[in-house]
Amino acid sequence: MNESAKCDLLIENARLVDPSQDLDLSASLLVINGCVAKINPTDQEVPEACERLDAMGRIVAPGLVDLGAELREPGCEEDETIESGSHAALAGGFTSVLCCSSTRPCIDSPGAVEFVRQKATKARGARVHVIGCLSKGREGEQMAELGLLSVAGAVAFSDAPKSMPNDALLKRALEYCRMFNLPIFDRPEVPELAEGGMMHDGQVSLVLGLKGLPTEAEDLAVARDVRLAEATSGRLHVGPVSTMGAVDMIRRVKSRGIDVTASVCPHNLCLSDLQLRSFDSKYKVHPPLRSEKHVETLRNALADGTIDAIQSGHMPRSREKKMDDLDLSPFGGASLETTLATTITYMVAEQLIDWKTAIDRLSTAPARIAGVPGGTLKPGAPADIVIIDPEATWTVDGTRFRSNCISSPLEGHSLQGRATHTIVGGDIRYRLQPELEHLA
Repeated sequence: MNESAKCDLLIENARLVDPSQDLDLSASLLVINGCVAKINPTDQEVPEACERLDAMGRIVAPGLVDLGAELREPGCEEDETIESGSHAALAGGFTSVLCCSSTRPCIDSPGAVEFVRQKATKARGARVHVIGCLSKGREGEQMAELGLLSVAGAVAFSDAPKSMPNDALLKRALEYCRMFNLPIFDRPEVPELAEGGMMHDGQVSLVLGLKGLPTEAEDLAVARDVRLAEATSGRLHVGPVSTMGAVDMIRRVKSRGIDVTASVCPHNLCLSDLQLRSFDSKYKVHPPLRSEKHVETLRNALADGTIDAIQSGHMPRSREKKMDDLDLSPFGGASLETTLATTITYMVAEQLIDWKTAIDRLSTAPARIAGVPGGTLKPGAPADIVIIDPEATWTVDGTRFRSNCISSPLEGHSLQGRATHTIVGGDIRYRLQPELEHLA
């Protein structure tokens, strides 16, 4: 971050929501030298040169933290770059994102970690934390140099969005990573069962004549993952998950005190496989849109805490790739800029969760799972803040995204809630564009 960009800031007349302090109250927030200084400061405590920001009618919360976004650079800059992705994150209210290792070359060396970190610093978007590869070349055969990746700055290890098919390698990695106290993320899926699948395997796929992605491909992988976490006492995060079976297993192992966390994508909380009747590739996402019973289960699991976090599932792909026929189009879509509003529209507005729970699942819990700064407005913490207009209504238009990817499963949907300001280390790096204010 550019230190000179920091300024003292007083956010006034806000509804402050901070799950880390169990707060939901009307308050002002003082930021000094890039850090949270005080909640409800006195006039004497506010510097004379302090910038004032009126947040009347807005929610002020810890900046959102994403547990896994593909930024695609180096190697696939036609899909996304570190600059475009980190600025898309700002527009969605994210102050930190964890960058997946799925680049070309992949992030399996200290040099690759450093490349992403340097590019992110120059981009001055959201903070970018690096997920290092779990296996060399993401091939699932030999464990990557996890110690060297950790020293270089990797905060977690994963081959996602590829799953880890090698049971022995995953077990060794879980044991090894206990030395660094770093988590392993696994996107649970048995490759042999999922091979060639294009959508949820069910009645809709049968009628459409499309090869399905069976739920047991995810269920069996989750069962393997949580059993190895129990055996090794390693830090494991599974997700994003999408099936009733996965939720059931995660709930049971948590009841036994096993240290496992899980996440879900926002579109899996509101869209079902019925969308694929249009044969529109924007609905071809991974994990796939499941049946309505799975959607209901995921919503309830997020509400009761079985699922700990909401993960954007940002898998950007270029316009040309997504314009192909459904069977040839790659999985993926842009979601960093819609995750917050999707959560508000389909979870908060429908009173399945309250605002404190929403911010916990989007910010506080992800920061805790990844072990990165953020997720709190406690005095002394970095001033990573999102200001939200909870009543804003807007229609998703991918052509207005900051992301290079314009394909979104929420395209054309009317959503409620929007980030109006995103503040990283006391620096206001995003303000809602004036021409869009009438929508907010």
